[in-house]
Amino acid sequence: MHTGNPKTASHLHNSLESAPCWAVWAAHLTALAVLPSGLWRLAMVAGHPAGYTAEGFVPFDTAGAKVWMLALSVFSELAALLTIGLVRPWGEVVPRRVPLLGGRTVHPVAAAVPAGLGALALTVLWARVPWWWSYPHADMTPTGNIVVGILYQPLFLWGPLLGAVTVSYWRRRRRSSGEGRSRARGPVGTGGRR
Repeated sequence: MHTGNPKTASHLHNSLESAPCWAVWAAHLTALAVLPSGLWRLAMVAGHPAGYTAEGFVPFDTAGAKVWMLALSVFSELAALLTIGLVRPWGEVVPRRVPLLGGRTVHPVAAAVPAGLGALALTVLWARVPWWWSYPHADMTPTGNIVVGILYQPLFLWGPLLGAVTVSYWRRRRRSSGEGRSRARGPVGTGGRR
């Protein structure tokens, strides 16, 4: 993140290019794609077998498993919501209410590199989800197997959507940075004076 006075951050924020409509939709879709599987895990935290047989649910009906499922659900949704920062002003300038960092400009690399690596990891992690029904799930009921498979299918989109939004963010921020430098130097041949 750049340090600098708030006026500079405010000026930069006002000069930044808006995210394209498709990227805004993709960022919001990313947050929604994670929701079904998270709600399914929350049902299990509440004690509902959620598609498992009585025997299959036993390992999930422990305090440790419930804490893990709750933490995983909350963390996944928060991580997905961060994608929205790639299309909103708070992904370009840290909101003033954030202690120590508020008002500072987010360097494009500081957002794009973790997002890009996350997109790659998520794409690999969820690449096999479309084939859910080709794997045996003996610990689930037949209906549960179908429903859980459907609830997990949107996770397949998480990595590619995040990747597309990240590329859009990177291009937009780099263009804005280049235009800002060009304006600061002034027209060619003027020595930066206007």
